[in-house]
Amino acid sequence: MGFFNRHPRGGPSPATAPAANGHQHSASHHNEPYSMATRPTFGQWLKHTWLDILTMAAMGAVGLGVYMARPAPTRSFAVTFTDGEVVYPQFAYPMRKEIIPIWLAAFLASVIPIVVILFMQIRVRSFWDVNNGVIGLLYSLITAAVFQVFVKWLIGGLRPHFLTVCKPDLSLSSNDPGIVGAGYNAKGFKEIYYTREVCTGDEKEINDSLESMPSGHTTAAFAGFVFLYLYLNAKLKVFSNYHPAMWKLIVLYAPILGACLIGGALTIDEFHNWYDVLAGALIGTAMAFSAYRMTYAAVWDWRWNHIPLNRGAPFAFGGPELANATFTRRAGWGAAAAAMTDGAHHQKGAFDHGHGHTVNGNVAGFNHRPVAFGARADDIV
Repeated sequence: MGFFNRHPRGGPSPATAPAANGHQHSASHHNEPYSMATRPTFGQWLKHTWLDILTMAAMGAVGLGVYMARPAPTRSFAVTFTDGEVVYPQFAYPMRKEIIPIWLAAFLASVIPIVVILFMQIRVRSFWDVNNGVIGLLYSLITAAVFQVFVKWLIGGLRPHFLTVCKPDLSLSSNDPGIVGAGYNAKGFKEIYYTREVCTGDEKEINDSLESMPSGHTTAAFAGFVFLYLYLNAKLKVFSNYHPAMWKLIVLYAPILGACLIGGALTIDEFHNWYDVLAGALIGTAMAFSAYRMTYAAVWDWRWNHIPLNRGAPFAFGGPELANATFTRRAGWGAAAAAMTDGAHHQKGAFDHGHGHTVNGNVAGFNHRPVAFGARADDIV
């Protein structure tokens, strides 16, 4: 694939190919097509990526600002009955040290996928596969992080150790005008509900204990590791058109196990409720699937899900660039496609007319016959 090669293997790149009217296309706009088979200069790469970089920086600043803000809602909580019994003991757990701090969860969810993507280049050897993989991962992590901090800020919830850090003193309750939460202290059935005005603990810890849902650790873990799961499935062709070895299934689900362990640890150290973890997993998973589909040609379609998308040109189903961008070499994947790509410039237009360079009638191990071609049902893809 020529990962370090800046020169196309055959023919002009889409960005510089002569147009039908004899004039050459201008490369002044960031959305113009370019060759996926070559490594661009830094300036060329920046031309196509600057808007993403700017957007990521802006979303990061927004997310950090919301994360640092005081919780928006005035939340009521029950403390004790008249006999001193704690109403909801599930919010009275001791405050323990986190097994996995948030910085470590974010570090693992970003660095491990990047290391795997780079490792895959031993065989893939494609700049644009690295670019789309890393950019897609950042899409997933950043959008998931901003999504979850807004939910924390505007909705939140009580952490399992809330009463421990709150240290409520009911004698401080007041409903005087001007007090945040005025009118909601000593209210509700049997007048057992109060607001944070009765808390005497550290303000920073109280703010944090009011923003339990969703789990930021779990959101980051699933955003990063589910994206890695999709990437591994595509590059190893685990769910594909042949029977793979069992080790691929183990490698495929290792990231999911890691994400589950990070999320589950939060219920051991009593930093989150189980529903906080579930909400974070759903948010992270949704963002990972969305980000992967934005940067690769498919999520589950095994014929195309390994191919990074071009920013300036639509995906060519007949003869896509980087059709050989897989790590596996089984069942005609990778090696057969590489041979096909090397001779592609000698077979221009062959895919569209059904007489291209193929292996036993197939391209990269799968049939390119159109849907409903012929009378047999098993010919339909």
